[in-house]
Amino acid sequence: MRVLVKGAGVAGLTVAWQLYRHGLDVTVIDHAERAGAGASGIAGGMLAPWCEREAGDERVLTLGRLAADWWEAALPGHVCRRGTLVVAGGRDTGELDRFARRTSGWEWRDGAGIAALEPDLAGRFHQALFFPAEAHLDPRAALSALTAGLEEARMRVRFGQAAPAPSELTFDRVVDCTGDAQIGHLPGLRGVRGEMLFLQMRDLAFSRPIRLLHPRYPIYIVPRENARFMVGATMIESDDRDAVTARSLMELMNAAYAVHPAFGEARVVETGAGVRPAYPDNLPRITEHDGVIHVNGFYRHGFLLAPAMAGEVARQVLQNDRRDERIAP
Repeated sequence: MRVLVKGAGVAGLTVAWQLYRHGLDVTVIDHAERAGAGASGIAGGMLAPWCEREAGDERVLTLGRLAADWWEAALPGHVCRRGTLVVAGGRDTGELDRFARRTSGWEWRDGAGIAALEPDLAGRFHQALFFPAEAHLDPRAALSALTAGLEEARMRVRFGQAAPAPSELTFDRVVDCTGDAQIGHLPGLRGVRGEMLFLQMRDLAFSRPIRLLHPRYPIYIVPRENARFMVGATMIESDDRDAVTARSLMELMNAAYAVHPAFGEARVVETGAGVRPAYPDNLPRITEHDGVIHVNGFYRHGFLLAPAMAGEVARQVLQNDRRDERIAP
């Protein structure tokens, strides 16, 4: 069975990988020149279903709790299982109680417990919530590795290509995972702008994502290789794809400084902005229009919920195997 997957972000590549693992012949196309050129490439990569449950539906937890296992099975060695640490400044410590009431899977840590987990935060915070079962990965490395794995398995991944080659014009199924490109085409889909920055600071080291609770701009800081830290992310109801605004840059920097003043001396090595497609309930959906399966609406849960949605797409494709209904993309 031949399947065309449109889009090489986290949704498209996880769908392609799942279909390949079920023995299907997969072709992936994307108009960009590399995997994750859109919002997926500037994601935090946090596999944090309990933290995300705090502001989301119960399905974020039920669909996302096995994501770390999926990623580890697909890409051994890419998942870092060191949990998530949630902190709040002195005037905002009540936010920790509110956060705890809205989710589960946490442990209280006092100042000594925080320092044991993150020595560079010693003396910075007196209380924190620790979510030991959570994990994270590097989105760009993960997407590159999925692409390489598909290519090694002789699946076709075509970049810089908005349509299949003339020799590949018929497929049994087409799965559209083109994200924000479908805003205005899929009913109810809207854009949520997210902005982030990369800081480089060799005098600090974190072992896990740090979430800072703040009534106005809660942020996360995710450690990467080469003494880099990804700081994100704003959530603005807009489909504006332009560069990071000065206001957002200042808010992200101020929040990073609140976590540790050493970030004031960090180098800003990259900024980025992307549009996250979202439905009204902020949960992804699988829909079908004119014979094309659409997977979209991941909001800020791409790496967390893509494995579960990819599994559902595979079940749908296999249950409705239309081998005798050749369709054009």
